[in-house]
Order: sequence, then C-alpha cells, then structure tokens
Amino acid sequence: MKNILLIGGSYGIGLAIAQELQNENNIFVASRTNENLAGLNVNHIPFDASTDTLDTSKLPAILDGLVYCPGSINLRPFRGLKPEAFEADLQINFISLVKVIQAVLPNLTAGEYSSIVLFSSVAASMGMPFHTSVAAAKGAIEGFAKALAAEYAPKIRVNVIAPSLTDTPLADKFLNNETKQEKSAERHPLKRFGKPEDSAQMASFLLSDKSSWISGQIFHVDGGMSTLLVNG
Repeated sequence: MKNILLIGGSYGIGLAIAQELQNENNIFVASRTNENLAGLNVNHIPFDASTDTLDTSKLPAILDGLVYCPGSINLRPFRGLKPEAFEADLQINFISLVKVIQAVLPNLTAGEYSSIVLFSSVAASMGMPFHTSVAAAKGAIEGFAKALAAEYAPKIRVNVIAPSLTDTPLADKFLNNETKQEKSAERHPLKRFGKPEDSAQMASFLLSDKSSWISGQIFHVDGGMSTLLVNG
C-alpha cells in the first residue's frame, strides 16, 4: 500500500480524493477539521495550511504521494482588489504549498519514487475577467510544478490538475441555485460543471504507477472549456 498525504481532505475535491484512495492506500489527511471523515479509513492530522507548521512526526518515514488541495476563489474586479488580497491568495494557494513540500521532502525522497499532485485552475491558462488574483496564484503553481518536476526527476513526479468550476463548498455561491447551475453548465462544451469525483479520479491516476511516465504536466479537467469552442 502507498502512503499518501492529503493537505485538505475534509471537503470538496480533497474529500473525494480521500474516498477514492482509502481502500487501497494508507491515507493521511492534514486538515483543519475531521468533519466528513467519519467512516473513512484515513488518519487525520489537525493542520491549518494558512497558519500551522506541519507536524511531520505523525507521518510515515516514506511518503509515496502528496496532494495539496487548499485554494481560493476570489473573483472581483481588479480595480477593487488591494495588494493584500493578492498576498492572501498567493499565501494559501502557493506559499503554504511550498512550506508543506519542503517539510515533507525527506519523506518523499526516502522511497524509490513518489508523486506530487497540485491544483491550479482553468483561469491560469484562459483570460477570464475578475480572476486576476486567483489566476496569478494558480499560475505560480503551474510554473513551480514544472521547475520542481525537472529538478527532482526521476525521483519525484510532479503534475498539476487545472479544473474549471467544480461543485464544492468553496464554489457554493456560484452554484447555489438552479439558474446559476444551468448557466455554468452551458458555458462548458460538455454541458455540465465539474464534480469533485472528476478531479479525484485524475488525482488517483497521477498518484498511481499507471502514470509512472508522466511528470511536469498540466491536466485540464474542465469540461473542454480551455480548448473547445461552445457551438452557438
């Protein structure tokens, strides 16, 4: 069984990943709460990515996989965004991610091979209004992932999942009624918005040996939004 660490695994995509992986892996979930984890075969570590230092003594000596899930959806006009908003988005999406990876790097390099899965956004590759802050933070992740993948190949594989709008608590205000859901679905060529399971299944693949020849890639799990034109 692989030892997999999920940073954030109590809600949304992180929870879906924990559910996807729990039966065939030894899962550690580092998150602020263990809510929704009852009944799952996982080990919970109290951890707030925005403020805490990860206690690595609670982790196995060898980690085969790491997934960093915390993020933000801060959509506002650029003229109304203060520098502090950019700093906050960069902190939770990227700086805290760097701190976690540096903390567990000895564990990730202790085994034969390991895999890191990070999360970006469709907004990092598409010019979308009101996304300047989150797109900047997610863009940092994509550039970082490619450089890290190059530096640690072949020991550590690093890949990124870039979803479009996904039905999670973080995105609730964008999908909290039928009209919003219909409009969001219509914007995607595949005519639906994302489900947590869509990204969880990709993460499972990237953590597995089935993806052993894949590193430094950005996977757009976005209903075709980043590459396909919607008819009409």
